[in-house]
Amino acid sequence: MAEPWSSLAIVAVSIFVLIFMVLRWKVPAFIALLVVALATGIAFGAPPADVLSAVRKGTGEALGFVAVVIGLGAMLGGLLEASGGIGVLANRLLDAFGEGRAPWALVVIGTLVGIPLFFDVGFIVLAPLVITLALRAKRRVMYFALPLLSGLLTMHALLPPHPGPVAVAELIGTDYGLLAIYGLACGIPAAVIAGPVFAMLTQGQKGFGESGPPPRFDEEAPQLAHIGFVPALAGMLIPLSLILLAALASGILTEGPARTVLEFVGHPFTALIIACAFVGLWLRLRLDAPLQTVSDVMTRALAPAGLMVLVVGAGAAYKEVLIQSGAGAQITDAVSAFDLSVPVFAFLLAAFIRVVQGSATVAMVTAAGLAAPLITAAGLSPAQIALVTVSIGAGASIASHVNDTGFWLVKQYLGLTEAETFRSWTLSATIAGFVMFAMAMLLWQFA
Repeated sequence: MAEPWSSLAIVAVSIFVLIFMVLRWKVPAFIALLVVALATGIAFGAPPADVLSAVRKGTGEALGFVAVVIGLGAMLGGLLEASGGIGVLANRLLDAFGEGRAPWALVVIGTLVGIPLFFDVGFIVLAPLVITLALRAKRRVMYFALPLLSGLLTMHALLPPHPGPVAVAELIGTDYGLLAIYGLACGIPAAVIAGPVFAMLTQGQKGFGESGPPPRFDEEAPQLAHIGFVPALAGMLIPLSLILLAALASGILTEGPARTVLEFVGHPFTALIIACAFVGLWLRLRLDAPLQTVSDVMTRALAPAGLMVLVVGAGAAYKEVLIQSGAGAQITDAVSAFDLSVPVFAFLLAAFIRVVQGSATVAMVTAAGLAAPLITAAGLSPAQIALVTVSIGAGASIASHVNDTGFWLVKQYLGLTEAETFRSWTLSATIAGFVMFAMAMLLWQFA
């Protein structure tokens, strides 16, 4: 392994080269990520076989879940799109709240949905609604996407049952009740400022996508009979409701058949399959849609999903190489040299690891494990420990960029360029992280 500052230099150069390849040379992100992942592993002195093993491990672990969710979500979105269901939902939402208030409705939806749902699941299910709102209102897509994304992001970083907050709570002994209270107190203002407020203030700037349809909206795709508002809403809510029921069952019910059944049908895989089956059967049995047309719509929806899967897998491979290089631990040593308070140290540590290796969950777990001895030595109160947990989640939220799978998910699903994704999503995530941390430091005075 390289010396600490040499490791930091390698990481910095690798990220710079990756960004340069994608933005300047227009190398496809999938190829650029794989090339940089391999080159970074070799630069750290790892045997080529170990580098390839890390690439294979990172890709396999990410795609084992993400690929299935992306595929099923794309098919559900394709059915609702081709049948006019997303358009009906978007029209009702704009009619109910008005165009000016739609971002506020979306941040509420993102926050509520983000409590039980993983970031990628909630975004994949709701992304078609956001895109159709943008098309109908003739506004850039990120004007509506950022409020939704900010709500999903903050809840993913701060509240159980998400893996990052749960892992941190276990590692540093956080009280879950206090974490829920402080997580909401810090997360809601962050979602509002990074979402609708940021979108409204910067909507005229470059980086918010075009007002025209992104690649997913294919005008030549087969069209189905209009499904109507109620079945379209049901198709959207079925996966959300089932996953929420599973989360409640795991926390409330004791072990038994009822809990097992609810957890099974509420798994994202099963929930999305049930939703696809419901919409498909409704179109076939109630609207007499041809089976071949329904099949063609679902198959066609998988084409852009395949590209997303490859990019996400390559991003995970790069992340895994950085993790196995030991760069995160060496960054921790560098930060530890400074005399910082526990929440500031935890925030900076999580932020550095997040920037270096991409995964918010990995950043949170790593930061919590390394900060735990400091927390024990400082003799913090339960409320202060909860705020340290919030600080870790805040640091792990900033600077979503090319080594974060969420960056590529947002880019691909919303039809943005890499530069547009940096100017909108990356900046919004960074704002959310700093606002969460600022709120935690404000509340620290009273904890």
